[in-house]
Amino acid sequence: MKIGFIGLGNVGGKLAGSLLRNGKDVMVRDLNDALVATFVEKGATAAASPKAMAKACDIIITCLPSPAASAAVLEAEDGVLAGLSTGKIWAEMSTTDEAEVKRLGAMVKAKGAEPIDCPVSGGCHRAATGNIAILAGCERAAFDRMLPVLTVLGRRVLHTGPLGSASVLKVITNYLATANLISLTEALTTAKAAGMDLGTAYEAIKISSGNSFVHETESQVILNGSRDISFTMDLVLKDIGLFQTIADRAGVPLELNPKMIEIFEDGQRRYGPREWSPNIIRRLEDACNIKVLAPGFPAEILDDEPEEPGYEVIPKGRETA
Repeated sequence: MKIGFIGLGNVGGKLAGSLLRNGKDVMVRDLNDALVATFVEKGATAAASPKAMAKACDIIITCLPSPAASAAVLEAEDGVLAGLSTGKIWAEMSTTDEAEVKRLGAMVKAKGAEPIDCPVSGGCHRAATGNIAILAGCERAAFDRMLPVLTVLGRRVLHTGPLGSASVLKVITNYLATANLISLTEALTTAKAAGMDLGTAYEAIKISSGNSFVHETESQVILNGSRDISFTMDLVLKDIGLFQTIADRAGVPLELNPKMIEIFEDGQRRYGPREWSPNIIRRLEDACNIKVLAPGFPAEILDDEPEEPGYEVIPKGRETA
């Protein structure tokens, strides 16, 4: 089975690396020729175009920064759609819009191929080790065909239902992570201003009911000062904007998310769209004229769990269905 991978950025490059590390036959493409060359050196082949990749590969994976980028890669004259045929799979691993993935999926279906939206969650450090979580929306038969690849790319794999369902749930989880990040920046800044030792504050939160995945990861790079989680403010705004769109379609009168959008729009204006997202804390640091820093914390988060074979997660109630 030959697997094509388009998009070798912060997340995509690590996912494609997991395929190569596990001996898969991989073809790659990216606008950055230097990234492509790095993967070719590791044993991948380079695709001349998305169309050529779709013709050559059984599975074509896209992992791109926006729905518009995915649409361009699929719909261009030499795009993925032009090379698809019966029996192939298009797997969208980008964080995207439910309506857009369904629109593109209909065109994939018209070519006789199967569409899957399968975004990942858990951070770049887990993408690097193949321990990230994957949500997959598609027909069950397509999921079963894709599962042996998904369990190489990630550890916990959840079939979420029909095409588009994974994109909805991914955006929901990113909304929750952003809410947690903003609350943590307020908590850590308040701890600093109140005279608390920040190393102690970190441990207090970690062992308490206030703990979370975001605290155990992003709080560490905040306190180190690097603020580097390989995720930027413009991407946060994309994700919580997509969440707002879902809620608006469903008629849900959100209160917190509009404020979060306002906070990150302000952060982007102040520090730039490509600023690391945890540096949203700078708004509070600047307002209080303090630095929320502590010794002993790492500049980047590394996955300290060994790479393990992936498996399907079965939701409660589905075991007996």
